[in-house]
Parts: sequence; structure tokens; C-alpha cells
Amino acid sequence: MSAGARERDERGRPQNARPRDELGRPLPRGAAGVPRVPEDLVLPPPEALVEAQRLLDAGMPFHAHEVLEGVWKSCPEDERDLWQGLAQLAVGLTHHLRGRPRGAAVLLERGRGRVA
Repeated sequence: MSAGARERDERGRPQNARPRDELGRPLPRGAAGVPRVPEDLVLPPPEALVEAQRLLDAGMPFHAHEVLEGVWKSCPEDERDLWQGLAQLAVGLTHHLRGRPRGAAVLLERGRGRVA
């Protein structure tokens, strides 16, 4: 693969295959990162909540966001605000832990509004 080229799936869509740290930041190719949440993971809501909580407890809110995002993008329309809000709360925590207070505040407020 040439420098700057991205991995692609069987349909030619770009994938983000670089390893990530516990806060979801990309690491150099070949670095040891934390296990990734599969891009196509969609868990039933009760299982997603358990897994997202496990990831939050482990200090991995970015990964919890990816679990919650899978439910948000596949759930019935009348549940989308709840799941999107939960995913935004996890991203807000990610921004906070990355030292981005302004981004954290924006995402936490958006998530609060959707969950409410």
C-alpha cells in the first residue's frame, strides 16, 4: 500500500484500520493499540448497554460511543434520539479525557438534550 493510501472494503469504501489508543486516537501503523470495536457491530440494546458500560468503566468512552452508534444507526426511528444522545455523551467524555473542554461541553450538552 502506498503512503497515505487507505484500506478499503470489498465495495471500495475506505476503512479506518489504523490501530487506536484507549481514547480512540489513531496510532502509527504497526503500533500496538487496544482492540477495536468492529465497524459493523450491532448489538441488541440490552447487550449494547452492558458493553458500553464495560468500556466506560475501562476508560474507553470512544469505543463505548462506537457500540452505542451501532444501535443508533439501526434502531427504530422513535428510539434514535435516545441512542444518538447516549453516543454523544460518550464522545463528550472522550473529548474531556483528551483535554478538549470546549468540545466536551458541546457534545455533553447535545447528548443531554437528545436523552431528555
